[in-house]
Amino acid sequence: MAGAETVIEVRGLVTSFGTNVIHDGLDLDVYAGEVLGLVGGSGSGKTTLLRTMIMLNRADSGTVRVLEQDLEALDDDAIKRLRERIGVTFQHGALFSALTVAENVALPLVEHTTLPDEVIRELASMKIRLAGLPSDTGLRYPRELSGGMLKRAAVARALALDPELLFLDEPTAGLDPVSAGSFDELIIQLKESLKLTVVMVTHDLDTLWRVSDRVAFLADKRVLAAASMADLAHSTEPALTDYFQGPRGRAAEQWNPA
Repeated sequence: MAGAETVIEVRGLVTSFGTNVIHDGLDLDVYAGEVLGLVGGSGSGKTTLLRTMIMLNRADSGTVRVLEQDLEALDDDAIKRLRERIGVTFQHGALFSALTVAENVALPLVEHTTLPDEVIRELASMKIRLAGLPSDTGLRYPRELSGGMLKRAAVARALALDPELLFLDEPTAGLDPVSAGSFDELIIQLKESLKLTVVMVTHDLDTLWRVSDRVAFLADKRVLAAASMADLAHSTEPALTDYFQGPRGRAAEQWNPA
């Protein structure tokens, strides 16, 4: 995306758990207004990279800048302020089971603002509708929701503070094709209407074709390539060929041409 503002910049990232090195010299840019997919084989470090960018993991070395903030240079107050500018959904929703959907969505507003209770309730209801759910969904508990509704409720909570960045971890995992396609449309709508930048970890090749502007492919502890799905799908790099030109990859391209 030539000329676009860089909202996340990763340079020389090294992360490890004990003696297990996950990233070794990883570089990545994320541009304002794009949907960037993070893909790669099992153990390639996709979710670890996402967790590092959202300040849940610390890097061993290298630099990570998010919205012009160097994560290693931030104190606790600065980290809190930066987290208010990002929204995150985890693979299984991570909603609090003892709270209603409305209470889950309202929680960031309760914790990070001094808004009156009535305003918080109205905002929570608005975010629930924005995520494509009926208003009365707010009265229900997470256990009462279908998988697709649960994913949308998690998005509603992630949008509570009007974030500039939205991070999605396996957003369509476990959904049937119709629900997954509907969720893809939601991502596109939110990106366009809210001017969001979206970073998502996914194995869903259909979602990548439908939604992503670029895809970063992780292999050998780094970003092997970052480009459009069309470019990656026709790469001659062996790791990319194996991933994108197998039977599932060819089928996804056939049904979702660029």
